[in-house]
Amino acid sequence: MKKLNIIILGFAVLSLTGCKSLYGTYERPDVVSEGIVRDPVNDQATLEGANDFGNLPWRSVFTDPHLQAIIEKALENNPDLLNAALNIDIAEQQLKSAKLSFLPSVVFAPQGTITHFGSHTEATKSYVLPIAASWDIDLFGKLRNQKKAAQMAMLQMQDYKVAVQTGLICNIANLYYTLLMLDRQNEIVTNMAGLTKNTWDMMQLQMEFGRARATSVQSAQAAYYGVQTQATDIKRQIREVENSLSLLMGEPAHTIARGTLANQSLPTNFSGGVGVELLSNRADVHAKEMALAQCFYNVKTARAQFYPSLNISPTGGWSNGNGLVNPAKLLLSAVASLTQPLFMQGKLKAGLRVAEDQYKQAYNTWQNSVLTAGSEVSNALVAYNAAEEKSKLYDQQIEVLKTNVEHTQMLYRQSSSSYLEVITAQQSLLNAEISQVQDQFSKLQAIVNLYYALGGGSK
Repeated sequence: MKKLNIIILGFAVLSLTGCKSLYGTYERPDVVSEGIVRDPVNDQATLEGANDFGNLPWRSVFTDPHLQAIIEKALENNPDLLNAALNIDIAEQQLKSAKLSFLPSVVFAPQGTITHFGSHTEATKSYVLPIAASWDIDLFGKLRNQKKAAQMAMLQMQDYKVAVQTGLICNIANLYYTLLMLDRQNEIVTNMAGLTKNTWDMMQLQMEFGRARATSVQSAQAAYYGVQTQATDIKRQIREVENSLSLLMGEPAHTIARGTLANQSLPTNFSGGVGVELLSNRADVHAKEMALAQCFYNVKTARAQFYPSLNISPTGGWSNGNGLVNPAKLLLSAVASLTQPLFMQGKLKAGLRVAEDQYKQAYNTWQNSVLTAGSEVSNALVAYNAAEEKSKLYDQQIEVLKTNVEHTQMLYRQSSSSYLEVITAQQSLLNAEISQVQDQFSKLQAIVNLYYALGGGSK
């Protein structure tokens, strides 16, 4: 045992002096993060500011009670989110196994035999009741690095769950606002259907008095049917969006209770500068970094394969010595084995090269996720600013078009305008009102997308 202790001490000293690189701890490498968010107005890149929009709890952002109820159901029943939680449990069990690998494994393997030689001899009975242990001494950090890699994998699964939750919440919000947009568009189209029907009736009456041609009546009739077609298409889209929301809640397709587009209110205090820590706040970005850290420890593990491994296997138990010892005697033994790889058919070098290449791939993926996050923030900001600017123009355009519809109808009754001007004015008004609602939705969608891009929805 004294010699064994000397061997262990010698290898411990060697591991602390000549193999420090095997025990390194992951540190975040340099990554391009400066200037990854473009200013939506001045075309300048910045990450400065004190904005914490992405840190707001989702209930503080999405205050519509109908929307909150949908999100809560989805957080309870969505299969993707449930599977993400199970992935965390799997990673936790793997981490527990990696931690326990530092302890010896112990087995109890009783054996018994009965030997009989000829018919005139008494059978010989023997038994062994051994308890055997096997202990891998972590001289060069292989077990330690495997445990660290398992820790990074668990953190990665936790990040993925948060990322799935964030994506789920924002996807539901976008679908919900799409539903409200379609409701409002359906209301506009229904009102326009009534207006075009009145125009059709008016031209029909004008034709009966000889003041209009059949072609004008036909055009008005076609315009009415065209609006009815739009209404049918919108109703189909409403059904499809309801079906999608039901699926995200893990429920059969059904009607979705909802509010109105006009009553929606979302935070807008974010356009003066984006204060964002994309490297820590975005769960998906952080998950990519944890994958990088896992690959870092995998490289350490691959390097440790080149060094000797030491195993201690003590055994103790009771035996009657193949039937010769009776009563049984206590037997104790201990074996220490040292294995130094010499020639492994290039497998160790290939394993190290693969681990290093996987580390480089993980770094590239992480860097790209940072740039993608910055691009998503930039896109959401410019989309919001554009929608905000367009909304004022739509207000002015619709006001002019409403006046134009009234005037053309009045002039047509006085035979001072053609039926084409009336129909064109109505169609222009309908298109402008539909576009205005689309712009209102785009503004809401930009806020939702910015919330997602800043890593919101984790609380």
